[in-house]
Amino acid sequence: MFINKDSIMINNVSMGQYLTQAKYEFNKLWASDTGRNLAGTMTGTLIGIYPKLVLSFRRLSQGELNVVAPILDSDTQSVTYYDPTKNQSVTISTYTGDWNIVNKYISSNEGFECSFIAREKRA
Repeated sequence: MFINKDSIMINNVSMGQYLTQAKYEFNKLWASDTGRNLAGTMTGTLIGIYPKLVLSFRRLSQGELNVVAPILDSDTQSVTYYDPTKNQSVTISTYTGDWNIVNKYISSNEGFECSFIAREKRA
């Protein structure tokens, strides 16, 4: 949960100062033997639950963007966040989804979103 300005850290950078919203997803990955049988009962093997954080960034200045962009562009990130299912902060290795910046007028960036997806299932 996004409880304070330091509750989401990415590559040792506190993200609280840049965010307007944090959305937490806990996505289930199922094996190929998954589906419904003829009786309509769901069967299958759960491979794991993969956390995903969708972070909404406010309008960033050029200096702030210079701090955040290299993190978004890196191939992996170390993300520390509060996991409500474990009732504690956890650190996971992630990769990011695509991100984009919209400029309205000269040098005025709009807010944007980026997803941070776990590389391994939740322990």
